[in-house]
Amino acid sequence: MTLEGKIARAFALDDATWLRHANPRSVILRNTALPVLIIAFWSRLWLGWGSVIPVALALLWTWFNPRIFPAPQSLDHWTSKAVLGERVWLNRDAVPIPLYHRIVPNILSVVSAIGMLFVFWGVLLFDLWPTLSGTVMVYLGKLWFLDRMVWLWNDMQDASPEYRRWRM
Repeated sequence: MTLEGKIARAFALDDATWLRHANPRSVILRNTALPVLIIAFWSRLWLGWGSVIPVALALLWTWFNPRIFPAPQSLDHWTSKAVLGERVWLNRDAVPIPLYHRIVPNILSVVSAIGMLFVFWGVLLFDLWPTLSGTVMVYLGKLWFLDRMVWLWNDMQDASPEYRRWRM
């Protein structure tokens, strides 16, 4: 199983949850997760052990976000297609994807991972510049990755009966 698959399993994303996460509000507000987590972990500077509360709330927000919105009325929105593309990407071992879709998403995931290393370093040391530059790298990699997932979804939506079922 891929790392992405393990993360999805940790978030317990079943068909219904994936569909709810395809709501554009869910995807857009999901982008608040990293800054909220950064601020929560940074709060240990002011709150000491009391920072456990904002960290727990930030982690809960990350877990609840894909669950709190209803399924979208339409899957025609860019963000909805990005979520469906992520599902196709996670399922690439069962339903192979074209070669031209395999390389760039992996590179973009590495860009995001390198950005997260800077974020971790900056938050650990209370250093603003690595935190900010790492956050920019994470978002650059992730948003470009999501754009690639839209393309992947557009190319693969008829590749299997399961994918056709996702379209409702």
